[in-house]
Amino acid sequence: MTTMQKIEQVRDARWFSNLTTFIILAYASVLGFKTIDTVETNYSIFLQFADYFVTIYFIFEIAIKMVAEKKFVNFFKSGWNVFDFVIVVITLLPLEQSGFAAIARMLRVFRVLRLFTARPELKKIIDMLIKAIPSIIDIVILMFIIFYIYAIIGNFYFHDLPSGLWNDFLVSMLTLFRVLTFEDWTDVMYEAMEVYPMAWIYFVSFVIIAAFVFFNLFVAVIIGEMQKLQEADMKEELHEDHLKLDILLQEIKALREEVKDLKKSE
Repeated sequence: MTTMQKIEQVRDARWFSNLTTFIILAYASVLGFKTIDTVETNYSIFLQFADYFVTIYFIFEIAIKMVAEKKFVNFFKSGWNVFDFVIVVITLLPLEQSGFAAIARMLRVFRVLRLFTARPELKKIIDMLIKAIPSIIDIVILMFIIFYIYAIIGNFYFHDLPSGLWNDFLVSMLTLFRVLTFEDWTDVMYEAMEVYPMAWIYFVSFVIIAAFVFFNLFVAVIIGEMQKLQEADMKEELHEDHLKLDILLQEIKALREEVKDLKKSE
């Protein structure tokens, strides 16, 4: 086995992915401890060492990924590799001792995002959500139309309520968002019912349409993308199985030819 093959084996190894995941989670804990003044004072050397260690490990990890590529340019053809590279580079910027120290600390938080690329399962989930964005945008547009209609109706009927929750279109939209989150929405409804006893129809219909129907639409879109992803994985596995089967059949055919040649020679 050549050196390049060994590097590729390390890059694709499960233990390497698990090690990266563990280090990222440990570093996330360190960042959390840094927010506690007493911990940062008493263990400042340890926290600084942890920061340096994670920095060195990330450089080592991304170097392995770069070297493992047959062509260096291929590394940047993957969006996830570019994401890793950017995260590592921005956290190496020497801003700690400058006037941008606060920015440098904030940038270090982005190292935790590397957990997405460290776990193949998380990669698939993010890829699935990205593919679902067009459908989600359509649902959001439809939801905005419903919000718009209900906000106009609410402002028209409930404008004079003492709470001021329906003063104008924008405030009405915010009130509807409050209703959608179920944050004391019954108080808003009962206030309107004191003036308009049939106002419950307005609120109940909005909750049914906006909360239940649209929530189920979001779930349906995500489940649909998950099914597509599973089908793509199954097709890929079947394709690999067919390739292995073709190779096996070719080997069997070659063995048969060899056996025939041996019989003829005898």
